[in-house]
Amino acid sequence: MLAKLTEEIPESGDLLFEPKWDGFRAIVYRGASDLFIQSRDSRPFDRYFPELHDELLELLPEGCVVDGEIVIMTPWGLEFDALQLRLHPAASRVAKLAKEIPASFVGFDVLAVGGESVMDRPQGERREQLERLLTDLGPPLYLTPVTRDRDVAARWLEEFEGAGLDGVIAKGADQPYVPGKRVMLKIKHARTADCVVAGFRWHKSGRDAVGSLLLGLYDDQGVLQHLGVTSSFTMAKRRELVAELAPLRVDALKDHPWGEWAQPEGAGTRMPGGQSRWSAGKDLSWEPLRIERVCEVKYDHMQGDRFRHAATFLRWRPDKRPEDCRYDQLEVVTHYDLEKIFSSESSGS
Repeated sequence: MLAKLTEEIPESGDLLFEPKWDGFRAIVYRGASDLFIQSRDSRPFDRYFPELHDELLELLPEGCVVDGEIVIMTPWGLEFDALQLRLHPAASRVAKLAKEIPASFVGFDVLAVGGESVMDRPQGERREQLERLLTDLGPPLYLTPVTRDRDVAARWLEEFEGAGLDGVIAKGADQPYVPGKRVMLKIKHARTADCVVAGFRWHKSGRDAVGSLLLGLYDDQGVLQHLGVTSSFTMAKRRELVAELAPLRVDALKDHPWGEWAQPEGAGTRMPGGQSRWSAGKDLSWEPLRIERVCEVKYDHMQGDRFRHAATFLRWRPDKRPEDCRYDQLEVVTHYDLEKIFSSESSGS
């Protein structure tokens, strides 16, 4: 079951609100003698999280199916980057990471109990069944908090981001579980930033269209850091951008702050031209641009010093100089202790 994005908490309706966890969405199937962890696109997760497989097999009762999120919790909050490291082909590497930084599973819905489907039951009833399944089982299995109080949900939206969470989810109390449909609401902050446009990637259709713009911000040392991308363009606009950006490609590598990343030794890093485990063989080569253009984008969440998701292009800013695009323009999020999220301090009903 999926969610559609909104920027405001709905003012009406019988809704259950939950924190939005920033991890790997997963469904756990507990059979009579074994357990299977499946990703949202139906890939097996068990080999990447062996510690979860064994612990959940021990904790969960037979015949249940639980929907939730795999996360890695640290004293500083959720660590999505540490999750990405788990997608490694070497079992020895995965086993080492499982011991050093073990993962947790946060359950937020139930699809089956006692071997029988409950997907057609209303969300409120499924929540009660989930509480009976997960309450008091203990780490690494957690039950996500829930509230019907909009004021509590608004506080969660403000505070929990400081622990690495990603917003608030709203679910209709009478809603059955509908796979593949966007019947929930995903509420996130909407923020804007003025960013340097330092390069671009071609669209998958070929060199007749721009796929995404590579964005940067200057840090306190005056170094231009790669912040993320924006790719929210129509096909017509993508084709227009080819001509619009063409003058900026001339002598672009001369004195370019990311020039070294265009070299072969840059491969395998998180630099603009590097491969990641998420890229699945995609061409992530990039074209540098002279550092002259600034654009304003909308973003929802930071992961460290980068946008967690692709930003939305809003407009060009010809009135802004690239050197004025700095990290200090971004909103500072106050740290929030993850443990408090599961305590009575954060609950509401």
